[in-house]
Amino acid sequence: MIKGISILRPTASAAAYERLAGFFSALGFERGAGWEEEGSSGASFLASLGNLEFVLGRFPSTADLLIEVTSLDSVYQAAESWLRANVEGDLAARLSPIAETHWKSRLFTVEPEPGHKFSFWAWTDPAKGKPIALQGDLSTAGMRFAIVVARWNAVITDRLLDGALDALLRSGASRSDIQIVRVPGAWEIPAAAREIANIGHVDAIVTLGCLLRGETAHYEAIYNEVARGIGQSQQETGIPHSFGVLTCENLEQALNRAGIKAGNKGFEAAIAAIEMVSLKRKLNEGGRS
Repeated sequence: MIKGISILRPTASAAAYERLAGFFSALGFERGAGWEEEGSSGASFLASLGNLEFVLGRFPSTADLLIEVTSLDSVYQAAESWLRANVEGDLAARLSPIAETHWKSRLFTVEPEPGHKFSFWAWTDPAKGKPIALQGDLSTAGMRFAIVVARWNAVITDRLLDGALDALLRSGASRSDIQIVRVPGAWEIPAAAREIANIGHVDAIVTLGCLLRGETAHYEAIYNEVARGIGQSQQETGIPHSFGVLTCENLEQALNRAGIKAGNKGFEAAIAAIEMVSLKRKLNEGGRS
């Protein structure tokens, strides 16, 4: 399953490396983990959406790395301020004015370091004629999470837990902001989730478990109560609870939904939790996107 695209660019010197890292930090990019090894280091910056595009014919008059933004004028001002503070000489050679494009957008190109050009752009009509929808972002900045995971059917739930942790960490969460709570089985998930929500030290709760159908009605009885309890906890506490409890006919189906063939439900549940926290914050701020 494809999860992301990384673009690597070498820098000529340590000073150039620091200047580029400072430039992207000044523009508000989310800082990734990066790396530090003997003889090599990397500064990573994250974006919520990545595209890989191929061009046939005339190449657009842009840098080969295009960055879509929501407020082009603000980004331009930040880039101009950074250049004035860090670059000597004529800024016009490093920063183009904002211009209209033939593909209904506005764009400017900046070269914070010689040999490293970047084009920033935004749609002239961001909604493209459609009603603007308020939605959450996939950034965990300032968020805290709890993961309630059942030990029963651990061969499945451990895979779900790995997927949930992968999603949270990839989205910028630190391990210190993730609390993992293990309970005996799916039946105990709602009680643990409700207690965590009542304490109020987290922004969202990810619930993970696995129920396999047997030959009795026990499966339906457990599932209904688990779903009802998780939903009731979310509604009464106001803290988002994402639902990652698998209900499958057999072990093969469960394995497929835990990362073998049909994605990882734990990863999906964690992504839903991130988005709901972000959406809740935007709604509390008055619906600003």
